[in-house]
Amino acid sequence: MKLRGDLRVHELVLQFAGQEKPLFALPSLELSEGASLGIRGVSGAGKTTLFHCLAGIAKPTAGQIFWGDTDICALADDAVGRWRHEQLGLVFQDFHLVDGLSALDNVLLPTYFDHWKPAAAVRQRARDLLAAVGITAFDRLAALLSRGERQRVALARALLLQPTIVMADEPTASLDPDHRHQIGALLLNLVKSQGATLIVISHEPELLSSMDCCMTLQDGVLQHAARWP
Repeated sequence: MKLRGDLRVHELVLQFAGQEKPLFALPSLELSEGASLGIRGVSGAGKTTLFHCLAGIAKPTAGQIFWGDTDICALADDAVGRWRHEQLGLVFQDFHLVDGLSALDNVLLPTYFDHWKPAAAVRQRARDLLAAVGITAFDRLAALLSRGERQRVALARALLLQPTIVMADEPTASLDPDHRHQIGALLLNLVKSQGATLIVISHEPELLSSMDCCMTLQDGVLQHAARWP
């Protein structure tokens, strides 16, 4: 069962032990279901940590993160893990591919939580997504893929189960300019076609300017930019 993909954040604080100031303190943040949000900021501003909090990977010091009616900060570890599997498609900076598996099997990894043998329709969707992101050697081991190819496989995997929410941390950073434009546009089109909510952390002006809403994380505060990008 797919839940709603709207986001509401209340009084979110992340502060590491020994720090005088929080890494970030966000009084509120709202994003409608099906909308897209781009977030930028300098290195060390806390973008990836915020990404991890919104994805339920890291626990904030205080605050609430509601996706639909679910406050993921209040969920136990096993429950938030199930929520991520059922609702969320993730693209990480370091891809999280399994080197000993093929490109196709890496895309199919999320299905193995539920079924040992993915259905034929799911396998075909995996092939279609790989082809869409420019990967045609489905059986090639991930260990033999270039960094840019690994990033495209990770994108295909995030979209496989048609999640309610898609979150991507620097999804085009490892691509050359031509593929950067192609994959950025493909990410937006595929997510929009399935009505998913999208959050992207990026430094790429072209990708960020395509989002419905764009914000900057600076000095612990998330704020709308006066000009974008």
